Amino acid sequence: MASGTPQSGVGRVIGGRYLLLNQLGSGGMGHVWLAYDQRLACEVALKEIVFRDPAEADQDRSARVARARAEARHAAGLRGHPHVVTVHDVLEHEGLPWIVMEYVAGALDLSALVAQRGAVAPVECARIGLAVLDALTAGHERGVMHRDVKPANILLAPDRTGSPYARVLLTDYGISVQPDGDETRYTLTSALVGTAGYLAPERAQGGPPTAAADLFSLGCTLYYAVEGYGPFDRESGLAALTAVVLEEPRPVLHAGALEPLLSAMLTKDPVRRITAEETEAALSAILTPQPHPRTQVDPGSEPPWADGITHTAAPRTPPVPERPRSHGGGPQWYAPPADQQSPSLPPRQESAPHAWPSGQVPDPWYDGQGFGPPPPAAPGRRRRPRNRARTAVLATALGLAVAGGGAWYAMANLPGDGDRDAKPYGDAVGLSEPLVDGNCVATKWTGTPFVGDPELRVVKCLSEETYGQVMAVVEAASAQDARSAGATRCEQRTEETRRKLADVRSYAAVPTSEGFEAAGHRVACLLLDARGKPLFGPIGDRRPLGMRFSDTATMQKRDCLDRISDNIAKLVSCQGPHQEQVLDFHRMSPDTTLAQAGRRATGVCRQEVPPNDYGYDPNVYTGSSWVGNSAWTSGTHFVVCTAIRKDGGTMERDEP
Repeated sequence: MASGTPQSGVGRVIGGRYLLLNQLGSGGMGHVWLAYDQRLACEVALKEIVFRDPAEADQDRSARVARARAEARHAAGLRGHPHVVTVHDVLEHEGLPWIVMEYVAGALDLSALVAQRGAVAPVECARIGLAVLDALTAGHERGVMHRDVKPANILLAPDRTGSPYARVLLTDYGISVQPDGDETRYTLTSALVGTAGYLAPERAQGGPPTAAADLFSLGCTLYYAVEGYGPFDRESGLAALTAVVLEEPRPVLHAGALEPLLSAMLTKDPVRRITAEETEAALSAILTPQPHPRTQVDPGSEPPWADGITHTAAPRTPPVPERPRSHGGGPQWYAPPADQQSPSLPPRQESAPHAWPSGQVPDPWYDGQGFGPPPPAAPGRRRRPRNRARTAVLATALGLAVAGGGAWYAMANLPGDGDRDAKPYGDAVGLSEPLVDGNCVATKWTGTPFVGDPELRVVKCLSEETYGQVMAVVEAASAQDARSAGATRCEQRTEETRRKLADVRSYAAVPTSEGFEAAGHRVACLLLDARGKPLFGPIGDRRPLGMRFSDTATMQKRDCLDRISDNIAKLVSCQGPHQEQVLDFHRMSPDTTLAQAGRRATGVCRQEVPPNDYGYDPNVYTGSSWVGNSAWTSGTHFVVCTAIRKDGGTMERDEP
């Protein structure tokens, strides 16, 4: 039947399961409904594919449904990604396709939000761009192109604290069903290409979908967000398509530090277009324009549990440079006038798991080999040859934009809150100087961990004291802004590292009104053990290659390890030979003792976290495990599950 009949309305049950509650909106893909899943007792979003002409729908219905199912399988591979709206299923009801998706409460798409509140500030636009780029890259690494990146497919929603527009979600990922709607779309060989005005020139001319084409569409989307209109907006879809192929984008007025980046993203020749890696670095530079020097780590400082073990301290070595990556920054829904641009701111016995029994903990630092080379780019992201001079020009332009915006930013904050002599985070925290990126801190909670603020002291990393580490600092426009959005921004900035570690939580050191000036207008984002226990580090990307783990607490997913002994593991690069790779963590039952875990962990890991689930050939690889004291001291009872070769050999860089 044709869409729009009374039977397609509220109260209808789709697929014998989904009760339509109300219509959320309409667009090029059709009507979007809020529905109640009667089987799972939860709300979902249903997208109804519409066909204007019932006769035409009869002709190609089967092909479109089949295509929808195939694309949904691709999208399902991205389930759990923080910036992708999950596609649960594609079903056929009375001959028509329906797409079942995650319902995002309180969401507003970027197009509607700009229409309601005006253009987005460049810094906020950079935050959104980073999130969408992360989602696109996750798909590209699986060989899935989005094909239709545009403002209407970017949702902004409250996070769990209620901060509006903090969550950034890319929707319609890989769902290339070609419905009929009011929006002009163009097809080649019955496949959806995209939306006029946001289509890459090579796609408009019949080229295949590529990562570079998605990047062009993202550039158009960011242009729209910061300017309030698209770079190739015209009176008709055909005129917009022509402009995409033949004309330059309209000059920007409010893009500020984004201007050179947008120009690079909208380069018509895909070979000369900026890469995703370069785009990520440029957006991160705008979002975090002034990186802070990291505190030096003292490798001679040893924890008290190392008694009875002989150590050789490595020479003091500079810290590993941090790769800029940021999804932080809170919503700033304004576009400054043109004259006030926003600132840029050895083989093993397979049956013997590795365990660190009480009193036998390995050297917490190096093996004497130093840091080693910096980690290479992630597998699957192959750089396209670039013109170095052009890249240098782009970097210079971004730097000038940062410098040019700095004076305005400083002037705008001169009347700011607070006293430069006050304690940055108040009397309870007690620090007299602001925290900087990389600081290690001792924590002391007066009551339940994470209820209220702890007393903090900056300490040497790897000291014997309970500590966490500052993973980022984020700018705040005012003390009130820091209080209202600081915790959310810290959640965003530490999200990637938190997902890779077993049991950590973020904590935001938020400046008080009196201490806002003394804190340098910044919120410090720390990671701490989730139960307030010792977290011997360093953690995340602060860990140097060659570092020997002091405990399993700082191992993280996808780490590559070499075994020094049954009690000592060393962090090594995944791009060279390595003996094992961390796959995931598994929690043992609460009544399991540490000694029992040491005997059982490998068997449990092989059953619950089999390496073949991660792409390892079961004829070649098997599972192994590491067990650490801290997981039992803290009560978390997790073990680290890894993949190893059955023959005891090493893995190579081209293995999973």
